[in-house]
Amino acid sequence: MFDFSGLFKKNPPSRDVAKERLKLVLINDRTGLSPRTLEELRVEITKVISKYLEIDEESLDIQMTNTRSEDGTTVVPALIANIPIKKVKGKATTRK
Repeated sequence: MFDFSGLFKKNPPSRDVAKERLKLVLINDRTGLSPRTLEELRVEITKVISKYLEIDEESLDIQMTNTRSEDGTTVVPALIANIPIKKVKGKATTRK
């Protein structure tokens, strides 16, 4: 059976696409990581976490950004990950 759900999804506005591309260029400049390396990093992180947790890969968001160091004197790259967890593998989860 054909999945029609994809037919009605709107493409993001071109300004949003351009904004994301600019972010990738800036991250590449600041961290020295290519977009390909960032994608490989995302795939590896997903693979490792998926060994232990069932995650929502469609909502997964991994980004590189800049933040202040602990002493506040320098700006350093930081990896920020938002990984929605569906359940822990190998354990029965019950909520009260």
